[in-house]
Order: sequence, then structure tokens, then C-alpha cells
Amino acid sequence: MSIIKIFVVLILLIFSISANGQKTDKKPVMNSVDFPNFFGPIQLTDKPYEHFFASYYGINSFSANEQYATVLRTTIKDHLPNENEPATLGIVDIRKKSFIPITKTHAWNFQQGCMAHWLSTNPDSLIIYNDLRKGKFVSVILNVHTKKEKKVIPYPISAVSPNGKEAISINFSRLRATRDSYGYGGDGQESKIKKVYPKDDGLFLINLENGVAKLIVSLFDVEKYMPKIKENSIAYFNHTLFSRKGSKIFWLSRAKPIGLNTTAFTVDRIGTNLKACFPNGWGGSHFDWLNDKELMISAKYNKKMYGHIIFDVDKKNYKRLGKGLLDYDGHGTFSPDEKWMVTDTYPKNEMKEQKIYLMDMKTEAVISLGRFQNDPAYKKDWRCDLHCRWSPSGKIIGFNSTHNGTRQVYIFKLNQ
Repeated sequence: MSIIKIFVVLILLIFSISANGQKTDKKPVMNSVDFPNFFGPIQLTDKPYEHFFASYYGINSFSANEQYATVLRTTIKDHLPNENEPATLGIVDIRKKSFIPITKTHAWNFQQGCMAHWLSTNPDSLIIYNDLRKGKFVSVILNVHTKKEKKVIPYPISAVSPNGKEAISINFSRLRATRDSYGYGGDGQESKIKKVYPKDDGLFLINLENGVAKLIVSLFDVEKYMPKIKENSIAYFNHTLFSRKGSKIFWLSRAKPIGLNTTAFTVDRIGTNLKACFPNGWGGSHFDWLNDKELMISAKYNKKMYGHIIFDVDKKNYKRLGKGLLDYDGHGTFSPDEKWMVTDTYPKNEMKEQKIYLMDMKTEAVISLGRFQNDPAYKKDWRCDLHCRWSPSGKIIGFNSTHNGTRQVYIFKLNQ
């Protein structure tokens, strides 16, 4: 696709109806939105292997200089991997479109990869990722250029603080037993599946400098906020994320059936000020922090309709984004400068198309960046969601797709 300059003019007709039904004399308000030029999609990887970004959506996969992206390579395309089927973790040179293998990981899945993060302590060289070693899930800090390990942390990570010095750990064995497409094979942690709300499992804050872990919120702590769980089901934590300055942590507490048993939470990084994000029945699915106070979660607004809902976590001033165009469950994530939100759709219509939308945060104007036909062979635990993510400068949006017949990595380049 050639570079396209898109100008969207929004005409917002404002009518105020008085008590007697009369209209006021207010004139229409016009807002002009200068969307960025965008070029793409640009395919970075290709057959004969399958490739996808090495972390969950919304997580930065790009080095600070935006020359490299963390990517997993595998030959698996039709089942959930087990602990004996490692993936190759590497970096893609974005300019050369070449995959550089670094190491292998035995702790990965198609939804969240191996949760690779670039560390802000050395954002062009150091990454942290999950692995299974000697029967235990761990996280490894590694230099991508020398391929030398700097440190092995005795806990897997699910989120990394913006300062690069702390992380959150959850129980990936418990995830495998409850929502297998997000957990890892290999029993690398004690799943504690005989306990519905264990007191000794939950969110752990990990000091990446010394490897010390502290339980800051247990599953037992959230029981009073959760809907009643069905018999023979257990609660679990997933989908953790630090706020933009690292002062708060978001996550979901869930149990089967997920649609009826999901509660979204925030807590201060030291484990204080625990809050449920929504009234009962709203649930929660996908998420991103706009800043250190405002959070977006796709959830069931007023228990009636899914939407991308943004709010201040202290004020609970809920607002649906997109003026009706984004009333669905998408993977929304914000640009580093807070000006834009990119989101996607699941496969829809007879074409099984997945779409990417870009929204201006000021006016909530929305444009489409593209539509991508999902290969029907990719489904269930090995499905391929688009899972967009921003680069540090906001000039690149990365995503995964199967529209060319295999799972590969793509980017859009934006000129703002």
C-alpha cells in the first residue's frame, strides 16, 4: 500500500432538547483530524517456518532504536505446544527482514509467546523471557547481540515495570489447568488446583536485580469481589500490566465459565489499594493503560454491550470509546504519546476477516488500517489473533496474521 494521507472531517451535530421539546440555536461543531500517513502491511517473516511476536498484544516488541523485534519461530501450526516442543526465540532485523535466532524456550504458547520484554535498563540489548529449566518455570535476562545470559530469575514473568527493575509473576501451571492456551506445559510451578482461592498464590512482585519475590495480592484476597464459582472450578489470575509509570498494576481474576466469572482489578505496586474496576456483571477482557491513572478495558458496559471502556481508576467515570464504532471486544492499545488507540477484531463474516482500526483519542474518529482474512486452519488453542503493538516512538504498529497462508509477523509504518 502506498503512503496515504487521510483527513477525516467530523461533523458533530449537537442538539439540546429542552423540557418542552424545543431545539436550541447551537450550531454544528466541526473537528478536523489529521491521521498519520501509513505504509504497509510490510511482511517481516516468511515460510517455511511459522513466526509471531514473542509476547502478548500491547507489549513492546521493539528495541529502543526500532531496528529489532522479538519474534518466536516454530514448525507447529495445528496444536498447542507442550514442554517437549521448544520454539526458537530470535530477533528480526526490521530493515533487512531477516530472522536472527538467539535461543530456544520451552515455556511458550501462541497467545502470549514466551512473554519477552525489552528491559528499559538497556533497551537496545537486554530482554527477559520465560523458559522451563530443570522442571521449573524461570525467566531469563539475556543480551540479544552477544547471546549471553546475564541472569536467571527463579520465577516466570507476566509483566515488567517501565523501570525494567521489577516484574509480576503468576502461576502458569494453574493457567494451563484452567485456560490452557495461556499456560505452559511441563508443570513448572505447583498449580495448587485443589484450592479454589489459595492464600499462598496470586500476584508476586519480583525484584529483577536480586530475584526476590513478594506476594502482594493472593487469590484468597479477591474472593469477596468475585461471582460465585461453579462447583469443581477454581479461580486463577491472568493478563497483568503495569501502568505507564509503574505505580499501579492491572489484572483479571477468572474462573470458568469465563464470561460469567471475570473480575478486573487494580492495585498499587506494593499491594495496597486493591480495587475492582467495574460493578458486578461487567466482566473484563482486554486492556491497556493510557497513562498512570486512566485505564481502558473491553467489557460489558452496564452489563448490556461490549465496548472499549476508559475510566480513571479512582473516579470510575466510565466512557465507551469510538462513538459506537468500537462496541465490541477488541485488543485496544495506546500509542506512547497517548494520541491514538489501535484495536482489532476477531474473524468475522463469511470471509473470516480480521480488521485493524486506528482511533484519534481527542475526537474518537476511527479509520481502518486494513482487513486480513484468517486462515480457518488456525483455530482453538493455536488461533492467530492480530494482537497489535506499538513501537517506542509510535511510528510502527506490529501484528500477527495468517492471511497469506501461514502465521507471520507484519508491521505498519506511520509518519506522524
